[in-house]
Amino acid sequence: MDHHLTRRTFLKTTTAGALALGAELLSDDAEAAARPLPRRVLGKTGVRVPILGFGTASCGIRRNVPNAVELYNEAIDLGVNYMDTAPSNTGYGRAQVQLGHVLKDRRDDVFLVTKTHEAGGDAALRLLEKNLKELQTDHADLVYVHSLGDLDLDTALGPRGVFAALMKAKREGLTRFVGVSGHHRPAKFLRALKAYDIDVLMCAVNFADRHTYNFEQKVFPVAAQKNVGLVAMKVYGGANWSDKTMSNRMMPKEYLPAAFRYALSIPRVSLAVVGMATREELMQNLAWARRFRPLSDAERQSLAPVGRKLAARWGAHFGPVG
Repeated sequence: MDHHLTRRTFLKTTTAGALALGAELLSDDAEAAARPLPRRVLGKTGVRVPILGFGTASCGIRRNVPNAVELYNEAIDLGVNYMDTAPSNTGYGRAQVQLGHVLKDRRDDVFLVTKTHEAGGDAALRLLEKNLKELQTDHADLVYVHSLGDLDLDTALGPRGVFAALMKAKREGLTRFVGVSGHHRPAKFLRALKAYDIDVLMCAVNFADRHTYNFEQKVFPVAAQKNVGLVAMKVYGGANWSDKTMSNRMMPKEYLPAAFRYALSIPRVSLAVVGMATREELMQNLAWARRFRPLSDAERQSLAPVGRKLAARWGAHFGPVG
């Protein structure tokens, strides 16, 4: 399946061309570099986080340890201190080991996020212990029950499930907060929010997948009523797996700035986690974050037909909707 729509097709068939072409794509933006990185409160956690979070999967796959450590340190120095990682068998490569080399000296500088993808509580705690060892720390700031759409929910929500286990880990100081994250089956997230006192929710949201999964309307309003912190991921649609370097996004390049703004314009969303593996990618996303302004109603409306076209091409690419 061809996941790309050409630039010419977009500009001929949608009114969003002006929005995309009007966005600056230069990495070296002196004006943006002079601005502070905005921060928002992450729901009930009360923590002020940068609106740009560092997703480490791409770096874990594409970079060796010295190069990754250098990039992580620069990001933290520039204020991007929300570091999102996960174990290698979830597609993050060497990310946790790489990040551990940074955390051993800079743990207090980082809001550290890791994940477990086990439905059973005992297995989840074993994985958390392994994660913390790789990260060279004794605690995380946030642990997600990850890829909830793939888990057996009766097991996960049960008395011996992952949620009960992580709540115990929270009481014991292994993590400050417990969250849930994933890409598909929004209804499962509603069950989790009803069953447990979740601190943070991270879901795949972008102006294309809104027309397929629509976490924005199906789940986020319910979470916001509980003051759950909201985090956007896959804001560029995720990696284009036909590119073995993972350097390309599903989202056409000219719409990346609009996609970033879309995610951070969703009510109550605190930050967007973006996968980055090069200094150029870091500086570009940092520039967009520093000059962020919410989408206007007209801009949002102009993106809708683009999103529908992309959604038709991508299909349910993260997994089943229901």
